[in-house]
Amino acid sequence: QVQLVESGGGLVQPGGSLRLSCAASGSIFNINDMGWYRQAPGKERELVARITSVASVATTRYADSVKGRFTISRDNAKNMVYLQMNSLKPEDTAVYYCNANIRPRYNDASYLYWGQGTQVTVSS
Repeated sequence: QVQLVESGGGLVQPGGSLRLSCAASGSIFNINDMGWYRQAPGKERELVARITSVASVATTRYADSVKGRFTISRDNAKNMVYLQMNSLKPEDTAVYYCNANIRPRYNDASYLYWGQGTQVTVSS
C-alpha cells in the first residue's frame, strides 16, 4: 500500500516562511512527477508547484501566484518532496496537499496518490 504524508504546516505571520515536507512510503517501484496543490475555503483545489525528475534532471512548474516566492524540490533517495514557502501572504492560506504519480511494485501501471493535507495559515 502506498501512502503520502505531509508535514510542516502551521500558523505564520505575513512575510514569514514555512517548509512543507511530503514522504511517500509503501511498496513503491518508481515515482514519476510529484507536486503540491492547495485548497482555500470556498475555492477549488489548485496547482501550486510540480516537479519531474528524468535522468537526474529536474523540471519544475509553478503557479503564477507563487513564482519567485515558493520553491519545490525532491529527494529521490528518500521518496520525499518539499515546498519552501517564503514571503507568505494571507492569500496563501489554504490546506496544502501533496500528490505523486507512483508506480507500485509488482504493478505495470502508475497511479496518482494524494496526501491528507496540511493546514497553512498566514495571519498577523
